[in-house]
Amino acid sequence: MINSKYICLFLFFSLVSIAAFSQDGLPTEEVDVIKSFNARLINAEKVEVKPQLPPLDTTTLRQEYNILTKTILVEYLPPKIRPLSISKDKLQKGYNGYLKLGAGLPNSVYALGTYNFNSGKQFDMGLDVYHYSANNNSKVENQRFGDTELGAHGTYYFDQGFAINGQLGYTSNTVHFYGYNDINEEFDRDIHFDRSDVKQNFATFEGKASIFNGERTEADFNYGAGIQFYFLQDDYAARENGFVIDLSATKWFNGAHPLSIKLITDFTSYKREEKNSLNNFYLQPSYTYHGDRFKVKLGLNLASNEDEFSFFPDIEASANVIEGILGVYAGATGNLQKNSFRNLSDYNPFIQSRVEVKNTKYYDLFGGVKGNAFGIEYNAKIGYKVSDDLAMFLLTDYDAEIARFDVLYDTVSIFYINGTVSAPLFKGLEVIGTISQSVFSPDHQEKAWHLPTTSITASAIYTTEDNKLRFKGDFFLENGVPYKNQNEVAENLNALFDISVGAEYFFTENIGGFIQLNNLANNKRQRWHRYPVMGLNVLAGISARF
Repeated sequence: MINSKYICLFLFFSLVSIAAFSQDGLPTEEVDVIKSFNARLINAEKVEVKPQLPPLDTTTLRQEYNILTKTILVEYLPPKIRPLSISKDKLQKGYNGYLKLGAGLPNSVYALGTYNFNSGKQFDMGLDVYHYSANNNSKVENQRFGDTELGAHGTYYFDQGFAINGQLGYTSNTVHFYGYNDINEEFDRDIHFDRSDVKQNFATFEGKASIFNGERTEADFNYGAGIQFYFLQDDYAARENGFVIDLSATKWFNGAHPLSIKLITDFTSYKREEKNSLNNFYLQPSYTYHGDRFKVKLGLNLASNEDEFSFFPDIEASANVIEGILGVYAGATGNLQKNSFRNLSDYNPFIQSRVEVKNTKYYDLFGGVKGNAFGIEYNAKIGYKVSDDLAMFLLTDYDAEIARFDVLYDTVSIFYINGTVSAPLFKGLEVIGTISQSVFSPDHQEKAWHLPTTSITASAIYTTEDNKLRFKGDFFLENGVPYKNQNEVAENLNALFDISVGAEYFFTENIGGFIQLNNLANNKRQRWHRYPVMGLNVLAGISARF
């Protein structure tokens, strides 16, 4: 270590001494600059060099890779199929309550009200009120009617997955036997009655209760059980009670193919001097298979009345010939249809209070086409029906001062064609039309008395985008029904031709007004012999939604 230090110091001082000696050896005289030096380059010839790419290597190299096969298990959620995004229509504001109050000519009173109570998704309840009455006594004595309906309904959904539903209602339908005015006109008589002498009222109290699965079950199994009842009484001591129990169960396979079974017991007790019971039992199993372009339903309706069993088919098959545009279907059905006093009086309120109640047993074979072409939905159907004990109506006594109808039953073959079209012409406007044509062939009666063969209806409904204006127009056409004149000869009553229009406009968000003009053609058609309908009548009033 010491020697190294000394050596380094010796070298350093040696270099310093040499540098000092060199500086001392430079000449000290002055230098004269004679001329400044200007360096210049002579002209040179530019040599251009063009670059060239090296030749391509066209040699094909082959490489081999050895990959070991291995299966990897990956858990993933099923994909969610979502539709393409489209523009949504603006949702209209919902209202819990709706009310209409009005009056009109001839001497009419109209009221309609409904209100719904909602408590989230667990409970809902509604109340309904309806009344419509008219009095044309100034033109046709005792031509008046009145309909009143009161109802309440509610559904409660339990956390356990089932739900219960209940309904209660009261209906009062009042008519008057004003047919004697037609007798006065036909036979030049002068018959008059007080209102109380020709008044008829059908008062009905009814209720329903049911239990069902309010949510989809894990096993795709739907169930339901319910009861229905009613008590009816008229002003002529006729009474009828009805009670129905129905049980149903449906098992879905693959979420598309239902296997269903229904069990129904339907009891009816009708009394007017004598008691008449009409009790039916039904067992209705069925299975429906849905394919990609077709559907097939195979079912059976086993019905029993007074220990007599009837087997009816419940079969239908349909297929899409052109997807969404043209579909075809065909089937066969049948049933026991009750002609109870309630059903008969709903259809013809001028019947006798003492009638025979029976079942109509029918078989129906049908086929048709349906679909949607250029935005027009259509359904055309053709069929052949055989009905045992089909209900028809004739006056009990042609010359009776108080005209009332009796019920007749006959086996009738019916060939029918009907069709329906629905076309939204543009936003807010929809047109709906139906047509029905039937050919009745009774076994014993000359005609199917008081049953129409041709009916045509058409409706147009227009609603503005802001939901303030709603306009509706209706057209009705029906052939004159057959009846027997005083000489027991079959004739037809006059046909129905009715045009009605109505409009409702809300001046504010909650308050509006309405007007309805019915039977603009002032048609006095007799749907039931001796009983012409009211001519032109008008209703107007206020509307409220809240």
